[in-house]
Amino acid sequence: MASSGVFCTLCYDDDSSKDTVTWCTECEVFLCIDCEKHHKKSRMSKDHKTMSIKDYQKLPTYMQEISCQCRDHNKKFELYCSFHACPCCVQCVTDKHQKCQEMRPLSDILKHIKTSASVQLLEKDMTVVKENFEDMIKYLHSRRNSNNAQKQKAAEKIRSVKTSLDEFLNKIEHEILTDLETKHSNLNSDINTLIQQLEQRANQISQLQGEFSEMTRLATELQMYVGLKETEKTTAQAEKYIEDLKNGESFDEKNLEVTISSSLQSIFQDVKSYGVVKISTSQSTLQIKTGRKDQAQNLVSTVPGIEEIKPSMLRTLKIPEDMKSMDVRGCIILPSGNYLILDSSSSHLVPFSNDGILMKKVVTFFGTSYDACFVRNNTVAVTLGLKNKTLLVDIIKNEITESIKLSHFCSGVASDGQLLVISGSNKCTIVNLDDLSHTILEGIEANHVALFKGNIYGTILDENTACCYKITGEPLWTITHDDIIHPQGITIDKNGFVYIASGGNSSIVVVSLDGKTCKTILSEDDGIKYPLAIDINRETGMMIVSSVRDEGLRQGIYCEIPG
Repeated sequence: MASSGVFCTLCYDDDSSKDTVTWCTECEVFLCIDCEKHHKKSRMSKDHKTMSIKDYQKLPTYMQEISCQCRDHNKKFELYCSFHACPCCVQCVTDKHQKCQEMRPLSDILKHIKTSASVQLLEKDMTVVKENFEDMIKYLHSRRNSNNAQKQKAAEKIRSVKTSLDEFLNKIEHEILTDLETKHSNLNSDINTLIQQLEQRANQISQLQGEFSEMTRLATELQMYVGLKETEKTTAQAEKYIEDLKNGESFDEKNLEVTISSSLQSIFQDVKSYGVVKISTSQSTLQIKTGRKDQAQNLVSTVPGIEEIKPSMLRTLKIPEDMKSMDVRGCIILPSGNYLILDSSSSHLVPFSNDGILMKKVVTFFGTSYDACFVRNNTVAVTLGLKNKTLLVDIIKNEITESIKLSHFCSGVASDGQLLVISGSNKCTIVNLDDLSHTILEGIEANHVALFKGNIYGTILDENTACCYKITGEPLWTITHDDIIHPQGITIDKNGFVYIASGGNSSIVVVSLDGKTCKTILSEDDGIKYPLAIDINRETGMMIVSSVRDEGLRQGIYCEIPG
């Protein structure tokens, strides 16, 4: 058998080096084959849990160093301090945790820890983190490829400009060289013509000189007299010709010169570089999946279990008698603490101050309104069912800022400040609030919707069902429960619990994060009657629920849920 490289703790203490085969998780010692046999037979240790040395060595180093004994007092950990999030021995309580009120048995904390929701959630978190890293690496590879393509495109642009400049310079160079050639040719042609004329006149004079010499030698006096006259006449004409040429422009010096365009010359002074290479920055399109915050701290959860959720009644917001016909389809707790009621009967948004005082009506709509939600800033979204339209309303300016026309019935609406989810006929539309672009998700059926941490939650009235989908449309869970009858409004608290207005049995029910557990937390005994609308302020834990009084008038009931 290959050596493990770890020696038996008991044998090593006796100056013997035997390879270990087992690790006792309770004694925290390594055991060789012989010591393991004695360990199993001992009354004190026969029930101890052990693991093979191979499995032990597979644990991360920091886990191998974790001890079940308190290093300060050498006593076994038996308690857990929720305030300090650490295990304690009995002596620790006396020394460091006298004022801590939240001390629990460590066995209760560790019971079913491997099968707990915390483990499943952490596995999901690690998967999300890994996927985020993979997505970021993929995104950066994509950006690198884009940068390479941008470099190539920029180089082509630079070369294209040079080619254009070359073509342009070649063209104007050709034009000026052609002009130079033409002018040079014309000058030479004029000179050549004049030379020919002069050579012809010179030849005539040369001939006249020869004739004059012969005339002098051979002619008679009469012939000489007449010849002199003719010679003088011809010579005079030649002199006059020369004088005319001299006084004219024939002998003006015509020099070929070239003047380079000042615009072209200014390039050397004005153009200092070929261009500028810069890096412009725009917002990343990388989509990062949202994980839980403070994961390690949440392993020992301070979130209440579903069995601990019991809202406490605070007060009732009564609708004035002159508004008895009000049909409350939506109720919103605004960030300011004020409340907003959607009256479907008159298509009004009706605001109330946080102390319950009715304020002015905001906006009147044309068409039956079905639901409303807070979006961001001072904006509220309102669905107008059969008009296939959803409005964005500025409740401070009292005006409709956007009218979003869709291809389907507009029923429920929810927002996280970045996206708007509008439910319809067996489909939902996701609206990006920055540019109002639409994405339709087929197959998502919901009368009312809620949005929380990238998931869409909905209620299906006729099927007595609540459901949860990813933002991309993949179903996560569906729950049908005896406590859920004709579900209407739906909302989520900060811990991810789902609250549903169950109108068919006049109750408010809460569903667990995984959609497996359901519990009624408010009923008709608590003043709930035919609830339709519900909303939760995740910061304050305040919940508002619409209810019907005996005379048929809907009112708002305010509750507080545990943190």
